Amino acid sequence: MDKVKFRLNDPRLAPRRTKLEIPGWAGKREPRADGSREQVWHCVPFSEGAQYGIELFYPYDFELHVTTREGRLVLEADWGEPPESGAEWPPFRKFGDAFYTYQILLDLKVAKGMAVRTEPHPRFYTDPTDTVPIAVPALIRNWWPMMFFCVFKAPAEGRTHIFRPNEPFAQIIVIPEEANFELEPMGEEEAAERELQARRIYTNRPKLAAGTEWTSSSDTVFDGTYRHLHRAAKEKARNG
Repeated sequence: MDKVKFRLNDPRLAPRRTKLEIPGWAGKREPRADGSREQVWHCVPFSEGAQYGIELFYPYDFELHVTTREGRLVLEADWGEPPESGAEWPPFRKFGDAFYTYQILLDLKVAKGMAVRTEPHPRFYTDPTDTVPIAVPALIRNWWPMMFFCVFKAPAEGRTHIFRPNEPFAQIIVIPEEANFELEPMGEEEAAERELQARRIYTNRPKLAAGTEWTSSSDTVFDGTYRHLHRAAKEKARNG
């Protein structure tokens, strides 16, 4: 198993593998059954994608509100006295009027050939209030010893991003340092094989979905086809 080692300026920054919060930002604990409201955790690809990385938590006891008013970025918080550590204070600052930064001082050491990439926390995609901070993607290579700051996109005019104590504000994923791949069209035989696979799934969907079809409260029909195939593929991989 690969390891990601970390070094913190503030122990409450608390990196951990990203988890689905149910109930919480990932939705309510509702069954896959007729009349239930659809939840993002009902979707296996989203659930796997959301739990793929490392989540970072806002480490301060006060809230920070970031607002755009009349085209100007405003950061509002009760910053209090600077910490004795001598870290720059306040730790958040404007980066022009379209972005702002957090002096995060976080060191994540990954294996040679790997890198860390910042991105919005998965709860950004489930938030109906439009208040979740939007971390800007950035690739930090293995040889760089520390993330000195994390960049966020400023909210739209009249909107407010809110950082709350112990609430996740960004996600980090570990990926290959170089994107060593090329795009090329499939050959005729390979394309035919993929098409046949897709048609088989489509034809057998009633059988694959048997006993799992349900209609949500918004009249959207769901079934467990992907879940069944996902489970079978994992079982096949385990058994070689």
